Amino acid sequence: SSGINAEWPLRPGDDIEDLASSVGDIPQRPPRKRVIPKKFSTQLKHETPLAESVIPGTQSVFVKTWGCSHNNSDSEYMAGLLATYGYRITDDALSADLWLLNSCTVKTPSEDGLRNSITSAHNLGKKVVVAGCVSQGAPETKFIEGLSVVGVQQIDRVVEVVEETFKGHSVRLFGQKKEGGKKLGGASLHLPKIRKNPLIEIIAINTGCLNQCTYCKTKHARGELGSYPIADIVERGVQSFAEGVREVWMTSEDTGAYGRDIGVTLPELLYQFVEIIPEGCMLRLGMTNPPYILDYLEDMAVILNHPRVYAFLHVPVQAASDKVLEDMKREYTCAEFCKVVDYLKERVPGVTIATDLICGFPTETEEDFEETLDLIKKYHFPSLFINQFFPRPGTPAAKMKKIPADLVKRRTKKASDIFQSQMPYTHKLGEVQVVLVTEIATDKKHYVAHNKSYDQILVPMEDGYMGQALTVKIKETGKHYMKAEVLCEGEKQVIPSTYSNPNRLAFSLNPYTMVQNIKQNIKQTNFWNFVLLFVVGLMLQILYICYRNIYR
Repeated sequence: SSGINAEWPLRPGDDIEDLASSVGDIPQRPPRKRVIPKKFSTQLKHETPLAESVIPGTQSVFVKTWGCSHNNSDSEYMAGLLATYGYRITDDALSADLWLLNSCTVKTPSEDGLRNSITSAHNLGKKVVVAGCVSQGAPETKFIEGLSVVGVQQIDRVVEVVEETFKGHSVRLFGQKKEGGKKLGGASLHLPKIRKNPLIEIIAINTGCLNQCTYCKTKHARGELGSYPIADIVERGVQSFAEGVREVWMTSEDTGAYGRDIGVTLPELLYQFVEIIPEGCMLRLGMTNPPYILDYLEDMAVILNHPRVYAFLHVPVQAASDKVLEDMKREYTCAEFCKVVDYLKERVPGVTIATDLICGFPTETEEDFEETLDLIKKYHFPSLFINQFFPRPGTPAAKMKKIPADLVKRRTKKASDIFQSQMPYTHKLGEVQVVLVTEIATDKKHYVAHNKSYDQILVPMEDGYMGQALTVKIKETGKHYMKAEVLCEGEKQVIPSTYSNPNRLAFSLNPYTMVQNIKQNIKQTNFWNFVLLFVVGLMLQILYICYRNIYR
């Protein structure tokens, strides 16, 4: 167990960076450039101290995370740093000496969860350190008053903050990482880490965004765009795969905006990254807003066709009404969103497009909402996140006249009913697919695997399946999943969804997949079948020659 408690499922994209400067004159110690091995155990024996101590190694820390995959990656780094310096990371909140609470500011319920956890910690006599977007975006919030805070770009200094908190001090670090006056992506990507799932590495490729959405408070916390250099991201990928990771998630508040602050592009990063993905491993891309991905559609189609990249993209639309999108300051039209979806569906076989909707934005009329319903009916999105509008303090939308709450709920239910009535996987019943197993299902009876389209497929929980590619046959389909029987353990190569029959020779004109298809076809064709075909072909050739000689 990693000792990191997160609320799932993860959502791509969640987070002003420096509303305050560092408080407290604390020397910064250099981080150790190593990653905790994937088999790192938090169950090591530790002697119980005879008395309360502030010596690292005698205290335990409980880590709880809300929000996006970027936040979860930050928590993994902070847990790794604390463990490296001797602190024990535990899943047991009641036995922990300190709670490290990594917050999310996207929705009111997430902020309420933070408030409730702080109250619980105080009632239990626990020390508390707050991290993440709530404390960064609104450091004067009443319920975090007097608490130590780690800023979103200061996670590499979590050990110092925890040490001072154990000494009874309140420390707040909000500083921004800069080099030559330019904002950086954040703390180093090479910090030690305890992964929640040892098979999955989350790499935040940038922080912040270029948008000014009127409803979003994430910009208040994560600020303007700050991207990591391509070399740093690729190096982190190489290191992660070497440690046994089978799946990398590239994440940020907006992956499509990556590199625009440092003179590079997302496709440039991806073209280099796919070269270092080993066979049997996969890459999943995080959320991208339509305005930026429109510039790279051709490249994205090529990349999503790569055999070691999931044919999956999360592109939030939020509303189908251009008037509402303009009021949200989303900087695209519904037609432009549809262009993204249509282009990728046409050029990437089996691609999954996930999207988000906000129901009840203050300026949304019934006609506007009907346009959104029509969009749901048109595309039958396999993955759709439907959210009620929550006015976030400090945002322009919070000052707009709200729609009555009961109307917002009715709209949300209507959209949800249409979505729930659509069954996106029925046509896949009986298909043979190759999947990669990376997680344990919530029922604790199945493993969770994903095919090339990143569809969720449940397989039996058998020894040896975790982390492996399996050839399976779909025997049951549901709204959000498929169940499959395992036919055999596949090659350590996750095969594209176009290979519905893994023994069928496949062909593609895609420049990435041509060479890979040849390799896979050789692997997937049984050797003795090949020999048999060769012998039969040779015999037929001999018979044909004899026939010609006899009847010449």
